[in-house]
Amino acid sequence: MPAELVSEKLEKQSKKKSKPEAVQAPAVTKIVSAESAPQPAVRHASVQKTQKERASRAKTPVRIIPLGGLGEIGKNMTVIECANDMFIIDCGLAFPDAEMLGVDLVIPDFTYVERNAERLRGIVLTHGHEDHIGGLAYLLKKVNIPVYGTRLTLALVEAKLKEHQLNGKVNLNIVEPRKTIRMGCMAVELIHVNHSIPDAVGLAIHTPAGVLVHTGDFKVDYSPIDGGIIDLGRFGELGSRGVLALMADSTNAERPGYTPTERKVGESFDKLFAAAEGKRIIIATFSSNIHRIQQIIDCAENNGRKVAVFGRSMVNVITIARELGYLDVMDGTIIDIDLMNRYSADQIVLITTGSQGEPMSALTRMAMGDHKKVNITPQDFIIISATPIPGNEKYVTRVVNELMKSGAHVVYERMYEVHVSGHACQEELKLMLALTKPKYFIPVHGEYKHLKKHAELALETGMQRDHILIGQIGDIIETNGIDMKITGQAPAGRVLVDGLGVGDVGSIVLRDRKHLAQDGLIIIVLGINRSDNEIVSGPELISRGFVYVRESEELMEEARNRLNDALDRCSAHELRDWNALKGRMRDVLSDYIFETTKRSPMILPIIMEV
Repeated sequence: MPAELVSEKLEKQSKKKSKPEAVQAPAVTKIVSAESAPQPAVRHASVQKTQKERASRAKTPVRIIPLGGLGEIGKNMTVIECANDMFIIDCGLAFPDAEMLGVDLVIPDFTYVERNAERLRGIVLTHGHEDHIGGLAYLLKKVNIPVYGTRLTLALVEAKLKEHQLNGKVNLNIVEPRKTIRMGCMAVELIHVNHSIPDAVGLAIHTPAGVLVHTGDFKVDYSPIDGGIIDLGRFGELGSRGVLALMADSTNAERPGYTPTERKVGESFDKLFAAAEGKRIIIATFSSNIHRIQQIIDCAENNGRKVAVFGRSMVNVITIARELGYLDVMDGTIIDIDLMNRYSADQIVLITTGSQGEPMSALTRMAMGDHKKVNITPQDFIIISATPIPGNEKYVTRVVNELMKSGAHVVYERMYEVHVSGHACQEELKLMLALTKPKYFIPVHGEYKHLKKHAELALETGMQRDHILIGQIGDIIETNGIDMKITGQAPAGRVLVDGLGVGDVGSIVLRDRKHLAQDGLIIIVLGINRSDNEIVSGPELISRGFVYVRESEELMEEARNRLNDALDRCSAHELRDWNALKGRMRDVLSDYIFETTKRSPMILPIIMEV
């Protein structure tokens, strides 16, 4: 079909809705790429394009709306819109920081997606890490739309949907790399990349305005464990035809050089297994790092050891990976944890969660002596095969200290090459920019400092400064194939998940929790007879987290005296207005407590009608 007819067809499709469907990549990709490849602008000093000429070249606008993953680590979610069609790339979560007391998870704000639910054509997932799929179940409770991804990614999603009682209610579609999904007037092609989990993909989004490339999380590994090298050829082919915009992973933008191959970790394991002769080996790593787990199992088999698995997420992922063939394990290698006692210490390898020092993880419970089935002894050789995520350093250090107090030998952080990143370093990021040759560049997935550094790398490769956009979550980035700019703001932010509550914990609740954690609580209990407005009991003071009452009797007695004096001065009218009365008691007690202790506990007056 001639290119001009294809262009006309896509333009017509952009004006109406259509149902997404998975199709073969070569047919769709070739046609869409030929139509949508932006032509390089020819600049002449003496000739300028008129507004009319520019308008004639402009295509149907496409909007890129990041709802998470910019200026932060995790919570990755991006909306792509064109005419009446839109789809979502990833829907992840982030873990709470130290200020979010009691919060379990942080997910994106879905307000914009819910408002435009009738235009949604689907969700495309790049890989199965929590920061890319962890918020999906919460979104699917609000809007039920098709989900597309690779085989392992969707298997991990399915396990999550079961936890949320959504199994069988969501349309999950397995798509292989080099295949393409129709999303109305857009087509999304999956491209294989290397990462710290198998089946990771980048995306080529073919739109009427041009081709957008989204790398997902990636690295360049020329000798990967699973044998699947990143499809650099496809990225290069797209670049040669013309890429309108590149959105690339910025997590390691500050790190020079190249990210080492995962096989380096296997070489370190070989040496450490030899050094651990006669001891039980315990290895903590990320449950999703199936390549790392495969190398641990290989070393265990080569050294005649059995493998026991601890931690719910670790057991789930290993079970799924074995069922799908992503883990190659000899029969009898993995044993039930209840059978460990049948083997000597030098015949066992334990694979466990807890590499980040999480308080309830298996390794932390082992370190604190709270684990029901594993006691740490000097006969243990422990390897923490991970680098602490920023903010987790103190938790990991505490676990390491406790393990060492029990006499165990602990290998952690950079003592050996027991961990490599799954994200591209500077030279790999430059390679991606050089291959795709984008007209515009949007760094994604990282804090602002990572995005800024990635933008500087793009400048080094020759990109124009005004063609690099560092966005924020909620920005509406619009392009018509000629220009790209921020044209507005969509509702965006964070939603806190606490137990079964989603979004019911906000800044005021967090402020109160922080107040309680820092200064404690004093409760004033007062009984009033409503009929004659007389005080019949109290005020009694109850302290929680402020002082131990039995050791501070003088302080508490004086506090009661001051409250009694204040109440004696209250008129009958003031005793009827309980809100004003509570405020008065709060002010009197707060002033005295601060004057005496320089502390400001939360004060909660309670008036009981007698």
